[in-house]
Amino acid sequence: MARTPLYSPSPQRPQRAPPVAANPPAAEAAVAAAADAPRPPPTKKQALAQALRRHERWAWALGALLLAGVVGWPGWMARHTPALSIEQIDSAVRESIAKEPLASAQAAAYEAVLPSVVRVVGLHGQAALVADPSASGAAAPTRPGGKAKPPNDDDEDTADGRSVGTGVVIVDKGVILTNLHVVNGADRIMLTFFDGTESEAVVLSRQPQDDLAVLQAKTIPDDLHAATLRSTAGLAPGDQVLAVGFPFGIGPSASAGVVSGLKREFRSPQGKRQLSNLIQFDAAANPGNSGGPLVTMDGNVVGIVTAIMNPNQQRTFIGIGFAVPIENAAAAAGIPPF
Repeated sequence: MARTPLYSPSPQRPQRAPPVAANPPAAEAAVAAAADAPRPPPTKKQALAQALRRHERWAWALGALLLAGVVGWPGWMARHTPALSIEQIDSAVRESIAKEPLASAQAAAYEAVLPSVVRVVGLHGQAALVADPSASGAAAPTRPGGKAKPPNDDDEDTADGRSVGTGVVIVDKGVILTNLHVVNGADRIMLTFFDGTESEAVVLSRQPQDDLAVLQAKTIPDDLHAATLRSTAGLAPGDQVLAVGFPFGIGPSASAGVVSGLKREFRSPQGKRQLSNLIQFDAAANPGNSGGPLVTMDGNVVGIVTAIMNPNQQRTFIGIGFAVPIENAAAAAGIPPF
């Protein structure tokens, strides 16, 4: 019996396909025609891309230079910009000030305190009746002996029965500081506020040793402003100050000067007033300024103008004025000390 072979003695090879011509004549003709056909021109993007590929290294180098220039430009400019000279800076400041002049410190102080300044008039005798229409036909009030109060060195101007002075609002409820000699003995006290409002006033308290009186207005303006009070602790000779008031009834008027001294004493020519611990100043003050504020350049009240030196008894300013420190004035009004 024949045995089945485990392996084929001769492996069968696959039959190969007959060779085919690589390029038939028709295909060769098509390839040649395609090669000879004109190519369309490249677009701008394609041209740019080709140029970048050809010059890639140069493009990277140019980009690095541009980046370095952008980053370093501020520093280069700072190093190469020349510094301004003193003359150039001075010229620029002068040009700026010429275009927009700066307000003076005195003008700013005046503007700050002005809404708190009050005209105070004490009416005596017949003048009080003339000012009060309701008193028409009534007998004129008189002093002992039947005479109207005569003028003296403690009054601002009583020749016509009127003593004119100044006051300053210290509480926006109508509380006003002035000099006692402005309202002392007056039958009526009339006030005129910054906005033109007129009001009668009554005396709340007196402090004769400092020639101070505290008034309360009966009619109060809607937007009454109280002055800002400042301690005299830091005040020194040479500091600029402003005296605001109604000299000879004209005003409100402002006059500028400096503090001439501290802790001065004053005695009136007729000896009716003797005051101590006063601020001496040289801002012009005249009759009518009494009771007005002495103001620092920040617009704060440091004193109440109370007297001027009159060795010739002409009642005109010779360069020496006195003010009661605001600490004394605040005490007269019952305001806690600073």
